[in-house]
Amino acid sequence: MRDLQSERRGAAPGRATSLVVFVHGYGANGADLLGLADPLAPHLPGTVFYAPDAPETTPGHGFGRQWFSIPWLDGSSEADSRAGLLRAAEDLNGFLDRIMAEEGIGPEALALVGFSQGAMMSLHVTPRRAVALAGVVAISGRLLAPELLSAEAGVKPPVLLIHGDQDPVVPFADMSLAGDALLAAGFEVFGHVMEGTGHGIAPDGLGVALQFLRARLPG
Repeated sequence: MRDLQSERRGAAPGRATSLVVFVHGYGANGADLLGLADPLAPHLPGTVFYAPDAPETTPGHGFGRQWFSIPWLDGSSEADSRAGLLRAAEDLNGFLDRIMAEEGIGPEALALVGFSQGAMMSLHVTPRRAVALAGVVAISGRLLAPELLSAEAGVKPPVLLIHGDQDPVVPFADMSLAGDALLAAGFEVFGHVMEGTGHGIAPDGLGVALQFLRARLPG
């Protein structure tokens, strides 16, 4: 298991009552999303924020990182991509376990906020953990291998799906596909469409994410 690195923002050490982990997209890094802690922190005063760097460098993206390879972008095989996903899931789970122990916070007070490939990671990891997290926000992503969800989901945390209806990278239709599969598997699912938004996070999407987090995190 690879040790993921992250900066820390928000509540002072020993004072946090909840935890939010941002999971960045393909070709970015943790710092790309950790800036979201700045507008969220005043509304979540007891929350500590982390945003780990993905474990692999992204070919042709300078300092960018990836959780797993994408065949149509880098020429890797589907088997390599699936193996990379499973290995990265172990890394992310290990990171979550470590920071919960360091902060003294349980899974019921932890939420993931993933963007693009980070949303895919979040939707894959959270249902397969031993104990349910407080929730997961998946922005501009998709549910990988939806046909495996019902059989592999040991826990069913609430899920908020957010997507721009003009997304040219991850099709907007993937939001409905994910929502249908999650609902069929028994998850509590919420959705928000960022109208006129491409592959990004609009202010209205961030506002809905904040409402979701405030309703489910303690304090």
